[in-house]
Amino acid sequence: MAEPVYFESVAVGDDIPVLAKGPMTTAHIIRWSAAMENWHKIHYDWRYATGHDGLPDVLVNGSWKQHVLAQLLVDWAGETGWLWKMNFQYRGMNIPGDTLTAWGRVTGTRRRADYGVVELEIGLKDQNGREGSPGTASVVLPLKGGPGVPYPFDPAVLH
Repeated sequence: MAEPVYFESVAVGDDIPVLAKGPMTTAHIIRWSAAMENWHKIHYDWRYATGHDGLPDVLVNGSWKQHVLAQLLVDWAGETGWLWKMNFQYRGMNIPGDTLTAWGRVTGTRRRADYGVVELEIGLKDQNGREGSPGTASVVLPLKGGPGVPYPFDPAVLH
């Protein structure tokens, strides 16, 4: 288990450890689609995706991108922190062969009650550095010597 991340050890401008996935294959995309019961043909039928919809290939699922961004933040916050909020946009398509890297940068910190709230800019970049899913997130971290962030987290404790 990794060392806990405490609020006091985080500063504006800090990059959190990245999370890389890929290169993606059609099999990855199809398995995720099946697990999510997303049967839209753009995720598994090359002829449909390229011919009917005019796409460059089958597409990586948006829900998979959401999962990777959540994994990035949950992994960073560890067992003592809590992913509170996450917002992002889908601005680019990803296809088989792409390697996606989830990243985060601290943009703000504030102490609230017995916890620290960390604001982050987040996103998913492809192997060429193109940003396709920019967003923001809020993570609640414990203070050194303070109580752990409760599970489940109740935002009312921050008031």
